[in-house]
Amino acid sequence: MSIKSKLHVIKEKFKGKTMAPAFNAFHTFLFTPNDVTTSGTHIKVADDLKRTMNTVIMSLVPCLIFGIFNAGYQHNLAIDISNGIHTQLSLFGNFLTFDNLMIGSIKVLPLVIVSYVVGLTVEFIFAVIKGHEVEEGYLVTGMLVPLIVPVDLPLWMLAVSVVFGVIIGKEVFGGTGMNILNPALTIRAFLFFAYPTWMSGDKVWVHDAVNRSGTPEAISGETILGSYAQNQDIIYSLSDMFYGFIPGSVGETSKLLILFGALFLIFSKIGSWRIIVSTLLGALVMGLIFNEVIDSGIINESSKFYGLMSVPYWQHLLIGSILFGAVFMATDPVTAAQTNKGKWIYGFLIGFISIMIRVFNPAYPEGVFLAILLMNVFAPTIDHFVVQSNVKMRLNRLKIKNI
Repeated sequence: MSIKSKLHVIKEKFKGKTMAPAFNAFHTFLFTPNDVTTSGTHIKVADDLKRTMNTVIMSLVPCLIFGIFNAGYQHNLAIDISNGIHTQLSLFGNFLTFDNLMIGSIKVLPLVIVSYVVGLTVEFIFAVIKGHEVEEGYLVTGMLVPLIVPVDLPLWMLAVSVVFGVIIGKEVFGGTGMNILNPALTIRAFLFFAYPTWMSGDKVWVHDAVNRSGTPEAISGETILGSYAQNQDIIYSLSDMFYGFIPGSVGETSKLLILFGALFLIFSKIGSWRIIVSTLLGALVMGLIFNEVIDSGIINESSKFYGLMSVPYWQHLLIGSILFGAVFMATDPVTAAQTNKGKWIYGFLIGFISIMIRVFNPAYPEGVFLAILLMNVFAPTIDHFVVQSNVKMRLNRLKIKNI
């Protein structure tokens, strides 16, 4: 008897028992379920929730791999700079090196492991308690979380935050498909407000930027947003910003790979191009407004808002996490708007509010995640007014036709 057949036999023995959801989750992870429909009309398609989640994970893998190399590169680069050594970036010379891979793997892979182990454990516990099947929704969340946190974040902080995010962000609403907040963003919001010194500042984005006592070392990990917020000169070129050779969260720096991920999600019909495009348009419009304010002379260089306001409006897409948020967070099909017109409104407001928070709150220059969480709450309201507007328009047509 094959392993698959043996597992099917064991599955039958687990039916009706407390631990059935846990075993079924393990079984369906390895093999396609052998359950079949017996009545009614059903739509036959090749994709299901697990395949959808796996597709999103595949779009995130390049960002993860790049983040691993970049974590090692930024660490070694910071050491060289602190020692007065300035080296030119070389893709195969000092970026895609075994040393960078080892340093990055030692720091990043534990984040991924803790994220999945803790998150799936909570999912299994709730599935057993509630007696329902384990849902695959956390497969994507478990990959997103390590990509949106600093590389040196203590693992126990990540574990606590994951427990909070899964329970408060999803399970209290009924599980996958019922949540109104993006679980990954809920985890990051908890991290920021519970442990702000580990999530902001100029010493958290590079491995070993602070020693164990919390005292800043010679190694500095200033992000571009932090430099702009303090009205400092930027040492990174546009190509560095686009390709991702800059400090930042693990998977958010390479805009090129994020764009590849966006195309992959759009062509696989999983990510909404309307939300992605409208989010970027909203960010550009808000950035353009701030540029006009600077050009008009209303804000001068002595203002604490001048630095980020003076950023060329298009450059906002190359710095920070606006592009990553637009592609992988705002497009969450559960928490985003569902109507086509609603998606345009939803995405535009995310981009618009993101840049507004970035500029007006120097203590939190990266506002895309707060903006997405805010619009998660208002997404049902947006859809409601869009639907009501369509109903009203059709009723008016009917009245005109009957006159």
